[in-house]
Amino acid sequence: MNLNALAQDLNRVLSSQHSSILEMLSSLGKAVYFPSQGILGQSAEAKNTTINATIGTALEDDGSPLVLPCIEKKLNLPKTSFLYSPSFGDPGLREAWKKQILQKNPSLQGKVTSLPVVTAALTHALSCAGYLFLDPEDEVIIPDLYWDNYELLFCEGFGARIKTYNTFKDGGFDTGALESAVMNGKTGKKVILLNFPNNPTGYTVTEKEAGQITELLVKAAEAGNKLVVVLDDAYFGLVFEKGIFTESLFARLADAHENLLAVKLDGPTKEDYVWGFRVGFMTFGIKGATPEVLKALENKAAGAVRGSISNAPSISQKILLEAYTCAEYASEKKQKYETLKKRYDTILSIFESHPEYRESFTPMPFNSGYFMCVKPKGIEAEALRKVLLEKYNTGVIVLSGLVRLAFSAVPTEKLPQLFENIHQAVQASR
Repeated sequence: MNLNALAQDLNRVLSSQHSSILEMLSSLGKAVYFPSQGILGQSAEAKNTTINATIGTALEDDGSPLVLPCIEKKLNLPKTSFLYSPSFGDPGLREAWKKQILQKNPSLQGKVTSLPVVTAALTHALSCAGYLFLDPEDEVIIPDLYWDNYELLFCEGFGARIKTYNTFKDGGFDTGALESAVMNGKTGKKVILLNFPNNPTGYTVTEKEAGQITELLVKAAEAGNKLVVVLDDAYFGLVFEKGIFTESLFARLADAHENLLAVKLDGPTKEDYVWGFRVGFMTFGIKGATPEVLKALENKAAGAVRGSISNAPSISQKILLEAYTCAEYASEKKQKYETLKKRYDTILSIFESHPEYRESFTPMPFNSGYFMCVKPKGIEAEALRKVLLEKYNTGVIVLSGLVRLAFSAVPTEKLPQLFENIHQAVQASR
C-alpha cells in the first residue's frame, strides 16, 4: 500500500519512539493521518487574512456566521456555535474533559496520557477504535454478556471476529476466563474490550477484580503479546455499592506496560444525561509514551474522525463546555445519580421482600449503571419477552439469553409492578 506522506511521518514517529504501537495498528490505522496540509491546513494558514476565501462556511457581510434567525433564537449561545468544530474537537472541551478524567481517576495523577479526541459519542469512538486497530479476521476478546452493537461495529464494519469468554463465576467477574482467552493461542497482537459498568448486566468489577485484571493483562504483555485494551466507559461513575472499583481501568492500565495500549472511550452521554448531544472522547495511554507518540495517536484518531463524520457537533460541545464551568453542575449531577441509586436500592428491597421471585428468575450480578439482567426459569427469554409485551403491557430487552431491564428508564414507583409482572408471566407460562 502506498501511504500518504503524512501517514508515513506519523508512522516514523511511532516506529522510532514506540515501535510496539505500530504493530498494534491495523492497515487502516497505519494509513490514516490528519490532513493538516489539505483544506484544513490551508484554511488555518489563512485564518487571519483580510480576505479569507478558504473554508466552506457562509458569513454575513460583517464577518459573523450567516444564521437563520428562527434557529438562532432557539439557542442561548453565541453565533460561533454554528461554525464547524475542529476534527480533534473543541480545544477548550478537550482540556476540560481531561481535567475531569484526572479528577474522577485519582490514580492517573502523574501519568502521561493523550489529550482526548472528540468523537460523535461512544458508538463513533468504538468505530474509530475499530478503524485504528482491527484488520479483517482479527479477534476482539469480549465477555459473553455484551452489547449486541459490538457485532455490527467490529464484525460487519471491519470484518473482525468476536471471541467470548465466561462473564461470571461465583457471583463475580470471571477473571480466570479472561486470562485464558487472552493467553491462549499464538503470541501477537490482541484486542481486548472491557465494558464497566457492563451493558447488559450492570456489573462493575470489585477493587480486587480490578487488580486481578491488571495483573493478568501485564502478564500477557510481558509474554510478548501486543495488547490493545479498549475501555468502553459509557456508564462510568454510576456505581452503587461499596467495594466496587470506582475508577476506570484506564487508571491502572495507562502506564502498565510498553506492550499494552489502553484506549479509553467515554463521554457525557450517560454521565451527564445528554443522550442526543452525540459527544464522546477517545484517550490513549501506554508506558513509555513521549508527547510526540501521543500526538501521533491523536492525529490518527482525528484522521479517523475527519474521514468518517468530519467533526462532532459544535453546538453540543459548546453547551457542555459552558455546563462544566457552571457552579451548579456538580450538585445537579449528584441529584440525578441519587435518582438512579434509589431505583437500585428499591430493586434490592423488592428481591429481599419477595423470595418467591427466585422461583421464576435468577438475578444476575449487578451493582452499577443503567441495567440489570434476570435469567428466567422454565421459559426461554424471548418467549417471556413476548408474553410480557402482549399480556402485561411491559417491554424488556433480550440479550444473550437473558432479560435486560433498564431500571434507569422505569419510575421508582413502577419497579414493584415490573418484577411482579415478570414473576406472573413466568408462572402463567409453565
